[in-house]
Amino acid sequence: MLKGLGNLANLGGLMKQAQEMGTKMQQMTEELKTKRVIGSAGAGLVEVEANGTGEVLAVRIDPSLFEKQDRELIEDLLPAAINAAQAKSKELYAQQMQSLTGGMNLPGLGEALSQLGGLSP
Repeated sequence: MLKGLGNLANLGGLMKQAQEMGTKMQQMTEELKTKRVIGSAGAGLVEVEANGTGEVLAVRIDPSLFEKQDRELIEDLLPAAINAAQAKSKELYAQQMQSLTGGMNLPGLGEALSQLGGLSP
């Protein structure tokens, strides 16, 4: 009659593990905020620096693009450089998640935990 109560005992342990994982995610988020990646486009004419959470921190545009007044090229290169920086940021995130989960591939875990930790994978 009370067969299912054995699983309730495990619930407390699972809750504790979830809390520990949440704490680790917050620590990982803080660490990722300190890491830097650079995305570039146009053979380095435009560079975008972002942190490990994907926030753009700086944009560098080669002065020659301004001298040439090549607005269209700048408008093309800037999104490409931003996308490259964000791709590197996602790669860094994935590496951190692998180390956090001990190399286990847990589909959906990163996304679920990132919502708790305020991180965008």
